[in-house]
Order: sequence, then structure tokens, then C-alpha cells
Amino acid sequence: MKNKNFSKNFWYLLLCILPFLSFCQNNSQQSKNKRSMEEWKKILSEEEFKVTRLKGTERAFTGKYWNHKEEGNYLCVCCKTPLFDSKHKFDSGTGWPSFFSILSTKNVKEIKDVSHGMIRTEVVCANCDAHLGHVFDDGPKPSGKRYCINSVSLSFEKKK
Repeated sequence: MKNKNFSKNFWYLLLCILPFLSFCQNNSQQSKNKRSMEEWKKILSEEEFKVTRLKGTERAFTGKYWNHKEEGNYLCVCCKTPLFDSKHKFDSGTGWPSFFSILSTKNVKEIKDVSHGMIRTEVVCANCDAHLGHVFDDGPKPSGKRYCINSVSLSFEKKK
């Protein structure tokens, strides 16, 4: 009888603790990469803040990387997460850096965006939720994707 009660209590306790442990793990991962808007405002330039935190868009043909040709990786300007490889960059004629592929699905998230009376897919950094731009289905082969990215949301690491 004691073993039956112990077993029942053990499983009950385990079921109560597991969700709490999962919450703690997720919460600690978030706190590493998430900052308040005030913290981001202190760290980023005004334009970086407007684009990455307020989901803005830089003017076409004005960004640092729209016509950039060097080999290397493009990183999130906020947290330095690697996002795009220059090998996947192409001239889309739009005035924004365009890529047909991302480096890793672990580093980039796609979110449905219904703002401004349009239905689009927003692209954000999976590590810090920085707004990067949008992805469209009118890109070149092999993917058919066009990741249209704001230069100001990127930094660049030259290939060594």
C-alpha cells in the first residue's frame, strides 16, 4: 500500500514540476538575448533602432550593403548572429540586399505580416527578434525565394 501511494505521489509531483522546469529553461534562454526597448535604444543608432525594433524600412538604394560585393557573412546588427552568406546574394534590382537562401533556419524566423494592408512574410533574427526585412516567392533558383533585407539591420564579416 505504501509503495502504491509513494508511486502515485511521485508521478503527481513530477507532473507538477516538469512545466515549471520547462518555463525556467525557456525564460533563461530568452533573457540572454532579449533587451528592453530602452536598452536597445542606448545600444543601436537611431536608424538601426527604427528598423530592427520598430519594424521600419530604409529607403531603397541608400543602404550600406545593397550593392556590396565582398565575400563573407552578413550578421544581425543587434546580436551578431550569422544570417546570410554572400554566395547567396543577388542583384534583385530593388535597392535592398537580396538573398535566395539563409544560413540556418535556427537563426532566422519567418512570421506572417499583415501590416500596411498587405499580406507578407516578415523575416526576423531568431536570436534577438530584430526585424530584418521580408521574404518573397519571386527569387532565383534554386530556392525561388527573395529575402529582401534592410542593410541597416546587418553587419558584415569578411571571409578570411
